[in-house]
Amino acid sequence: MTPVGRPGYGDYPGPPSEPTPWAAGITVAALVAALTAVGVFAFGAALTQVHPLLSPAVNVVAVVGIAPTAWRWRHRPVTRWVLAGAGIGVLLGWIGLLAGI
Repeated sequence: MTPVGRPGYGDYPGPPSEPTPWAAGITVAALVAALTAVGVFAFGAALTQVHPLLSPAVNVVAVVGIAPTAWRWRHRPVTRWVLAGAGIGVLLGWIGLLAGI
């Protein structure tokens, strides 16, 4: 149950007529995606050298741990772009690890 009236919980109660900053948002999402993809790939590659099952295990634990917070923040004006970029970056990093680039 989400507490009502407390900042930081639920949907963002911002003005409904505020325009969406698409150019700035997509730029932020692309930069976050690039940084996240490189980080996930580099960390995953290093963990794979230690033990082949360590990389998938750590990645799954990290994603399961951050998912509830990301889900709560998905409608906040700036954070939604960062979360979108991070999600795309994680997927790209995993694809890179699976492809063995």
